Amino acid sequence: MSSNIRIGISIGDIHGIGLEIILKTFNKNDLLKKFSTVVFGPHQQCFEYLTEKNIDKSLIKKIFSLDEIEENKLNLLENKNYNHKVHLGIPSKASALISYESLLHATSELKSKKINALVTAPIDKYQIRKSVSDFIGHTEFLEQNFEGESLMIMTSDVMKIAFVTGHIPLNKVSQEVSTEKIIEKTKQLNYSLKKDFSIQSPKIAVLGLNPHAGENGMLGIEDSTIIEPAIKKLNKEFLLDIVGPFPADSFFTKDNLNRYDGILAMYHDQGLIPFKTLSFSKGVNFTGGLNIIRTSPVHGVAYDIVKENTANEESFKQAIITSYKIMQSRFGIKKLSSKEN
Repeated sequence: MSSNIRIGISIGDIHGIGLEIILKTFNKNDLLKKFSTVVFGPHQQCFEYLTEKNIDKSLIKKIFSLDEIEENKLNLLENKNYNHKVHLGIPSKASALISYESLLHATSELKSKKINALVTAPIDKYQIRKSVSDFIGHTEFLEQNFEGESLMIMTSDVMKIAFVTGHIPLNKVSQEVSTEKIIEKTKQLNYSLKKDFSIQSPKIAVLGLNPHAGENGMLGIEDSTIIEPAIKKLNKEFLLDIVGPFPADSFFTKDNLNRYDGILAMYHDQGLIPFKTLSFSKGVNFTGGLNIIRTSPVHGVAYDIVKENTANEESFKQAIITSYKIMQSRFGIKKLSSKEN
């Protein structure tokens, strides 16, 4: 095992597919031989979930302290028990609170460096907000708890794409896009590509905001008055390799995706639609810009299929592997073999 590396996993919504994809991920490969794994969640509800879905529980070890971790096991760490009956596929304030408190527990251990990275299973943000009114999502939550300014980076073998704006309404995007913010987000992306993905001289494409990148001002002026000055300054003053702005509707070709190491989109759906179209099964959400490592699958809780045991675990598996690879890039940890990938 590599230097007692520990990857923590927040349980996600106990009524969704989180536990299913966690078990599927570790039942089918040798990942547990590379690092210790800790799932933060209540014993009773987790075993009730697995029993109802008829999922093999032999890989799991119940623990109450990180001192009890066992190698080659999926260690299920409980710090609180709940009087809650699991109802698969049903949105619930109670199950959402379990997922939030799992995240709190994992975050605490990450702060104290008892775990080395965090992989988060899918949550129901709407249900969490019934108990935690200011909760927006994992990315924003982690930014409040760790050093740095967060940058959501969606990563796969196809592309690595980051965003100037995140979870905000579309009608507010143009107000939030500024030359200064584009410069900052591009610098963050460039730094992460070097530090976290070992790309020494990143080449980054920046997308335009308006249709056809403004069409010389006919379809909007932000591309020429905000985005172009940012690109010029990034290249001239910071000596980065930045190209754009590109019309988003025609950018995502195979040649462009092979040509650029990273992409900066102006808003959420501009980048997420092509990313999930091309990389949904193997895509990973990485929270860059912080002093910790956090990844997650790109899909949600999938209440509609949870009773069928048909959830595809590949995105979660890639989230685990990506967190390990980022540790490798940051700290020089031994590489995974092709078999484990």
